[in-house]
Amino acid sequence: MLCAICHIRKARRYCPGVRGQICTVCCGTEREVTVDCPPDCDYLQEARKHERTPPVDPAAFPNKDIQITEEFLQTNERLVTAAASFLLRAALDTPGAVDGDVRDALEALIRTYRTLESGVYYETRPMNALANRTYTALQEALAEFRKQEREELGMARTRDADILRVLVFLERLEMDRHNGRPKGRAFLDFLRSYFGGEERAAPLAHTSSLILP
Repeated sequence: MLCAICHIRKARRYCPGVRGQICTVCCGTEREVTVDCPPDCDYLQEARKHERTPPVDPAAFPNKDIQITEEFLQTNERLVTAAASFLLRAALDTPGAVDGDVRDALEALIRTYRTLESGVYYETRPMNALANRTYTALQEALAEFRKQEREELGMARTRDADILRVLVFLERLEMDRHNGRPKGRAFLDFLRSYFGGEERAAPLAHTSSLILP
């Protein structure tokens, strides 16, 4: 049987993304490039263990004027964890969403929160439909978080500026964790492993390369 992708090499394994048998070469080269790989694919998960992406360059970060410190992350650990969980859920509830869509949603939401700091509110919406849906779900979840916080504490503890900084942190985390593939979900898999896996991939709020003094 020939590979269902290249139609040249002999098929060696079943690919749930194309629902057919494919060769090992196409599995490696087309994974998350032309093939929508389901997150529970054994070959995808094995590849995740060996993925090596270039270290993130802090000079390449957008929003470098927004400072993220270890102290801020520790003080706002509940908000950081909640926002990351909300982001993961928003993406998983958006069929077809990949890391690129998450990145677009974060970029747009950061622009929106920047306007709140300027005193002139203007909402920036992603042009990408999948990113727009993720944006809406994350925005609503953050609003609910703040509502519950006010009910529990009798006061508004989380400021717009705090949410902005957490969103920027998540944007940097995405840049650090994505694998550069058009259909890649390496960042989402990282969040999934943190919240639901047996072993955490890395401390969510303790990545020194993402901290700017």
